[in-house]
Amino acid sequence: MTNESEPALLARCRQGDPAAWEELLDRHYPAVAGFVFQLAPDLSREDVEEVCQEVFVTVVRSLESFRGASAFQTWVCRIALNKARDFLERARAAKRGGGRPPLSLDADRSETGLAVDPPSGAPAPDETLARQEDAALLHEALIRLGDPCREIIELRYFADLSYEELATSLCLNVKTVSSRLSKCLDKLEDIARDLFQRETTGRLSV
Repeated sequence: MTNESEPALLARCRQGDPAAWEELLDRHYPAVAGFVFQLAPDLSREDVEEVCQEVFVTVVRSLESFRGASAFQTWVCRIALNKARDFLERARAAKRGGGRPPLSLDADRSETGLAVDPPSGAPAPDETLARQEDAALLHEALIRLGDPCREIIELRYFADLSYEELATSLCLNVKTVSSRLSKCLDKLEDIARDLFQRETTGRLSV
């Protein structure tokens, strides 16, 4: 990977340089894959790869529309957010219609060379299960929260955008971003508390 500046690299991509596109993928694929994985931890490796491939196909097709009003990675994360949501909606629709067999997160994808390596602290199985259940509840809380709150929280805490990047991406000033994020977090806390209490009660009654 070179130390070439982002604008210079993007200029080469716009000129159709294959090496530039490869460099751009190398730079941004890991962050996008991690972002998608955090949005939906229950996705398989293949699912995350599929979403990421859709993201970068859109990047290739739409790069001319990127004018640099925000950081390139911020723009890519907005695309990834939409693609991940579309994928999850399709998956839920497929599940309602019969679904498809689950895919292992450890499945080999040697033909693409793309891999997702979610962080692991090697917890005990019961701890892993509890974390998965908590993540599922948080995801459900975000769905119930709805937009625009869901978007601002996901971009802030999953894509790790700064307040300034959020302001640019959402066409708001920084003070409005701070106020909206605070209110949205309060709403999320109320929804999550209700869900966690119901889940805890259900576990205790089993």
